[in-house]
Amino acid sequence: MQTYADTRARLEEYFDRTAAKTWERLTSDAPVSRIRQTVREGRDTMRAAMLAQLPDDLRDARVLDAGCGAGPMSVELAERGATVVGVDISPALLEVARKRTPEALVPRITFAAGDMLDEKHGRFDYILAMDSLIHYRADDIGAALAKLARRADKAVIFTIAPRTLFLSAFWIAGKALPQSDRSPRIIPHSDAAIAKAAKAHGAAGNLKRVTRVSRGFYISQAMELRP
Repeated sequence: MQTYADTRARLEEYFDRTAAKTWERLTSDAPVSRIRQTVREGRDTMRAAMLAQLPDDLRDARVLDAGCGAGPMSVELAERGATVVGVDISPALLEVARKRTPEALVPRITFAAGDMLDEKHGRFDYILAMDSLIHYRADDIGAALAKLARRADKAVIFTIAPRTLFLSAFWIAGKALPQSDRSPRIIPHSDAAIAKAAKAHGAAGNLKRVTRVSRGFYISQAMELRP
């Protein structure tokens, strides 16, 4: 059985080496295939939906962008006035994030390579984790939510891969591929499974679904945990 550390190591290999250029292109405005365009549109829609859960004025807020990638969420948070810490396991994508950050916002954003669960990053008003937990088992997500919730004063807003027929079939098909041909598998979960796992790890609080976004090959569900 894959542990959190095993999955994290595989994600680091994939995003920092195997697919760094692909994700750099996907998160830009460069032309992409029709399939990747649906993923781009879906991610843009999801990011907007997650940000809509936060106040427009974040001048007094400290926010963790957990799994920030190339940094679009971090930039939008900083534009609202937040002090942002963007953490990602891919130093290559963080370099892209730094280059894309407008000069005026540089003082508001700290990008750091490493584990988004590391307590050294401190406490936050809000923690956002967009598509950075979708590759993990329910128990690992529950444990991660417990760790994040202890450091969030107001809310943890995160996404999961919802248990749909399409994603379940996609997950089963992915397991049949040779290990060398696989990108990190997305693991679909039900709301109930995530709630149970979070409770088992002591993530007590109000857990609710925020929205679900479906754009072609992009299917993701945002949820909110308030301490």
